Amino acid sequence: MNSTDILIIGGGVAGLSAAAALAPHAHVTVVEAEDHLAYHASGRSAAMFLSSYGNATVRALNEASEPHHKATGVLSPRPILLVAGADDADAFDTEKDSFGMEQISPQDAQALWPILDPAKAPLTAIRGDTSDLDTDLLIQAARKTARAHGAEVLTGARVTAITRDHKWQVTTSKGVFQAQTIINAAGAWADDIAALAGIAPIGLTPFRRSMARIPLPDGMDPTNWPFTDAVKEEWYAKPDAGQLIVSPSEEDPSAPMDAWADDMVIAEGLARFQDMTTMEVTRLTTTWAGLRTFAPDRALVIGRDAAQPEFVWLAGQGGYGFQTAPAAAQLCAAIIQGLPSDLPDGTVRALDPKRFAK
Repeated sequence: MNSTDILIIGGGVAGLSAAAALAPHAHVTVVEAEDHLAYHASGRSAAMFLSSYGNATVRALNEASEPHHKATGVLSPRPILLVAGADDADAFDTEKDSFGMEQISPQDAQALWPILDPAKAPLTAIRGDTSDLDTDLLIQAARKTARAHGAEVLTGARVTAITRDHKWQVTTSKGVFQAQTIINAAGAWADDIAALAGIAPIGLTPFRRSMARIPLPDGMDPTNWPFTDAVKEEWYAKPDAGQLIVSPSEEDPSAPMDAWADDMVIAEGLARFQDMTTMEVTRLTTTWAGLRTFAPDRALVIGRDAAQPEFVWLAGQGGYGFQTAPAAAQLCAAIIQGLPSDLPDGTVRALDPKRFAK
């Protein structure tokens, strides 16, 4: 039997960031079910960093994570452009103000995003202090830090059973592990892991989000184009490897699974995208999908379980996992070490899984 102080279940950005935060202070082991780290939601994100994205609790984590992101070098400037049709003026004003954006003329927006059709999208706003977030660099930096401090990171180690006597015993396809503390960073499978451990589920719901990569007309270089978001989340688009990735922004409930894109959902999303642009999409390079897992109140779930304090939740990241990872990991580490958090007390309470205890 393998012995460790802290066993982290899940090798996505949440689990690896927690490992990096805790490895200097304890023996940490990360077990990931898939053969590759960050295979599911963490590996399928079109990540941007916008501190005003999400509810108040999420925004507090975003702001607390920003210094780490800057120090790690994972951010690079990319503006966010908001576009809307004339019929969506009220929703446009609400989102513009919520995101701290400045309204600009559709002609100025077209200069930044040449495929915009100003006649179809006359309402446009910009925010220039936002950033691309290099997801791979963030994951690799967390993994490197964790391993430099002695953490073990195992892939292909699917958890099949969890029992507890005086310590946890976790059976995986790579052997049995004994640990004092479990961190449940299993993403879409977090409630399933809790059930294996005899812990009451939170009520987490995975939602599918699909993506399509499309080629651009000859001669167009999207390198410096903004991330473009249609009002009411009808679609969004982002430059990627000389092409454009477009998401229908759907949010369809799903069982935990290796998600794939729905062709009809992709087609409907691309039709909405074409309605506001001068582009005709004639072919796709590839499509994919991921699962964004939310708690009922859309805030993350971070802290000791109400019934079993040695079972620690680090789940419910939704669409905010990369933005919030450093602050979420630091809070998780502080809770396990019995240290005060730098986050406001109200934020810590809003993240505590005890808010769902019956």
